[in-house]
Amino acid sequence: MNIHEYQGKEILREYGVAVPRGKVAFSVEEAVEAAKELGSPVTVVKVQIHAGGRGKAGGVKVAKSLDEVEKFAREILGKTLVTHQTGPEGKVVKRLLIEEGSRIKKEYYVGLVVDRQSGRVVMMASEEGGMEIEEVAAKTPEKIFRETIDPLVGLLPFQARRLAYAINIPKELNSKAVKFMMGLYRVFEEKDCSVAEINPLVVTEEGEVIALDAKLNFDDNALYRHPEIQKLRDLDEEDPKEIEASKFDLSYIALDGNIGCMVNGAGLAMSTMDIIKFYGGEPANFLDVGGGASKEKVTEAFKIILSDEKVKGIYVNIFGGIMKCDVIAEGVVAAAREVGLDKPLVVRLEGTNVELGKKILNESGLNIVAAESMADGAEKIVNLVK
Repeated sequence: MNIHEYQGKEILREYGVAVPRGKVAFSVEEAVEAAKELGSPVTVVKVQIHAGGRGKAGGVKVAKSLDEVEKFAREILGKTLVTHQTGPEGKVVKRLLIEEGSRIKKEYYVGLVVDRQSGRVVMMASEEGGMEIEEVAAKTPEKIFRETIDPLVGLLPFQARRLAYAINIPKELNSKAVKFMMGLYRVFEEKDCSVAEINPLVVTEEGEVIALDAKLNFDDNALYRHPEIQKLRDLDEEDPKEIEASKFDLSYIALDGNIGCMVNGAGLAMSTMDIIKFYGGEPANFLDVGGGASKEKVTEAFKIILSDEKVKGIYVNIFGGIMKCDVIAEGVVAAAREVGLDKPLVVRLEGTNVELGKKILNESGLNIVAAESMADGAEKIVNLVK
C-alpha cells in the first residue's frame, strides 16, 4: 500500500525524524490559509499523488508570496499531472502539501528496502540526492553505499555513522544524520514497510538534516497489524479494479495489454504473462486467485477481468494442487453466464479434479477453447485475439 508524501512525513515526525513544517490542502482557500499559518518567507506548493517525477512534470512550485501560493494552487488543483510514473493518462491532483521552504546546502539519498538476495533489510545511501536512484545505480553504482541489517539487533549506530561518512555528510552533522537514519529504520521495521525512501535528504544552511521528500510503501500482508496505516489509504489513487479485487483477497495488478489472465499462484501467473509475451501477445493483468479460492471468488475475479475495456480475450491457466479444477470451472461458467461473455476464452486445467473440471466446461454450452498445455493455451489465445 502506498501513502502520500505528507502522510509519510507525519509518520516520520512521530519517530523523531526531522521534516519541514507543512499542511495538506484540498482547496485553494486551504492552501492560502496553510501558507499563512506557516509564515515562511518561501513556501513550497507540492502536488500529492502516488507517483514520482512530480517536480519534473511541474508539480512542485516555489512561492515567495501568498499571492503566488494562491496562483499555483489554482493552476494545479483539479488538473491532470503526467509524470514518467503515471503513464500517459496521468493523475488528477486533488490535494496539495503546503510546506515551509528550506535553504538547501546539499542533497543526499537514503532508502531502505528488503534485499531478496540476502533476505535482509538493506539501507542504501548516496551523495547523488534528488536523482532517480535507478539512474545512479546504472551510471555510477560506485556512488551507492549499502549496509545490510541483522534483524536480531536492527540498524546499529556504527552502520549509520559509516554511511554518513561514506556519503560525505559534514562531520559536525554526523550525529544528526545517525539519529535520522536510526529513526528511519525504526519506521521501516515497526510499520512493516516494503520501501522507505528519502530523496532528497538535505543538509540546510542552518545545519539541519531533514527529509525534504518521503516515500513510504507498506506490506499489504501486514496491514492487519496497522489499522492506523489502513486509514491513510487513498482510493482515488488506486485502480478501481484493484480496489474491487482487494475486497475478495485477490492479487490483481492492472497492465496495459489486451489478454486477461486468471491463474492460481504468483509464480505461475508471472510465467503465464511471460509466455503470452513470448507468443506475441500482451497481458492485461496479473491475477492470482490463490490456492483456496471459492467458486464465488473465482466468479468475482472473472468479472474484474472483464470490467477492463482493453481486454479482448481471456486465458485461464490453472494447476490444481490445493486449488481444485472443478471449483475453477464452476466459477468460470458462473461468471461467463452472469456477464454474457462475448470474448474468446481459452482454459488450461491440470491437477486435482481435472477431469471433473473439463467435464463442467464441456457441458456448459459456452464457447470455450481447451488447451493441452500452458504454451498451447498462450498460443491459442494470442491467435484468437489477433
